[in-house]
Amino acid sequence: MTFSSFVLPSITVLIIIFGLIKKIDVFSCFTQGAKQGAETVFALLPVLTALMTAVTMLKASGATDIITDILSPLSELAGIPREVVPLCILSPVSGSGSLTVFENIIGTYGPDSLQGRIASVIAGSTETTFYAVTVYLGSVGIKKTGVLIPCALLGDTVSFICAAMTVKYFFA
Repeated sequence: MTFSSFVLPSITVLIIIFGLIKKIDVFSCFTQGAKQGAETVFALLPVLTALMTAVTMLKASGATDIITDILSPLSELAGIPREVVPLCILSPVSGSGSLTVFENIIGTYGPDSLQGRIASVIAGSTETTFYAVTVYLGSVGIKKTGVLIPCALLGDTVSFICAAMTVKYFFA
């Protein structure tokens, strides 16, 4: 038996003991929290379905290739290889889509190539922006995002450029 196999049961027992000491109905609190979680999931389901449909259509239609062709001159100026641009396009939108692109880059160019290293840093240091906005803001009912999404996408862009520069100047 490893230590990690005792962590979750230990935490559960500690919560129950704490509830008994404080005279809190732990089971009632648990079921109320589970109910609220289910309500949140059902509220987010339509938005997440739309997001997944849009990502699938983006990849299947070839729009990713068109956007890559358009952005390649700018990405080369920023130091991002053309082969990594699809990862930059999908990373803010889809975790599974960007993971697929990442696996293709590693499979084609290898993990020690410039493309593989830059893709690794991007994959490990960026967030699926639209998913995070959908889940976190949607769960609390915020619908007006204002400048949040443009600022988050600007942050993503800066992280892509910093990833390329860091790899090129320190690990190439």
